[in-house]
Amino acid sequence: MQIHHTISGLRAALRGAGRVAFVPTMGNLHEGHVALMRQARGHGNVVAASIFVNRLQFRPGEDFEKYPRTFEADCAKLSEAGVDHLFAPDEGEMYPEVQTYAVEPPPDQAGVLDGEFRPGHFRGVATVVMKLFAVVQPQAALFGKKDFQQLMIIRNMVRQFALPIEIVPGETVRAPDGLALSSRNGYLTAAQRAEAPRLYRAISRIVSGIRAGNRDFAALEAEALADLRAHDWSPDYIAVRNSLDLQLPAAHESGLVVLGAARLESTRLIDNLEV
Repeated sequence: MQIHHTISGLRAALRGAGRVAFVPTMGNLHEGHVALMRQARGHGNVVAASIFVNRLQFRPGEDFEKYPRTFEADCAKLSEAGVDHLFAPDEGEMYPEVQTYAVEPPPDQAGVLDGEFRPGHFRGVATVVMKLFAVVQPQAALFGKKDFQQLMIIRNMVRQFALPIEIVPGETVRAPDGLALSSRNGYLTAAQRAEAPRLYRAISRIVSGIRAGNRDFAALEAEALADLRAHDWSPDYIAVRNSLDLQLPAAHESGLVVLGAARLESTRLIDNLEV
């Protein structure tokens, strides 16, 4: 695996390389990331990944400074997964001047759910992804479904800007007890880790209810929220939404997704399941 710290070095290495499949990350990689790398091989003859902790998507007081930097371990995982090129810039390379130009996703998609609780987050995500696309110039890019709202926003951004990039979703990778793999799971204590799958179970019950014919979405959401609060969670939301744009669905609609975000003390977990 070749490691590139500069835009010019990466572009030179990829020039004439053929179809590039790209997986952007912030590092601190787990098996969910590795699964995306392996999936990428089926979408390009060259697999490129990036590691960059993007300051623009963190609000003041969030965990930008303490976000784990595990570069050597990440490189070993990427190499073992068959990645050909890793782009690992520092902030000076990615943002040599203040990034005053930005991609602003529509408020009805970026200002709801996670966007309501993390204002400006998806502006930062869309901006860095657009810049990474300009740097790498891939023909395919892979994003995990665990960050469903992010995937939806990037997919819609690529379509509206007519970017020649295929956006490929990767299924959420879970631990045997159902917990979605996440870099933030490392913040959990042993007791919190044992409790953490409750979010997945709460969402799963809503999915089962909808599939059984229960279309009272508000009641299903309220029941799940009450269960989390009864076990010392601080939920931000549990929501049934249209999977295309995350708007409130009509009772008869299909193509739904159930999303949730909640805190166990200071650790915020998110999850979702499509119906």
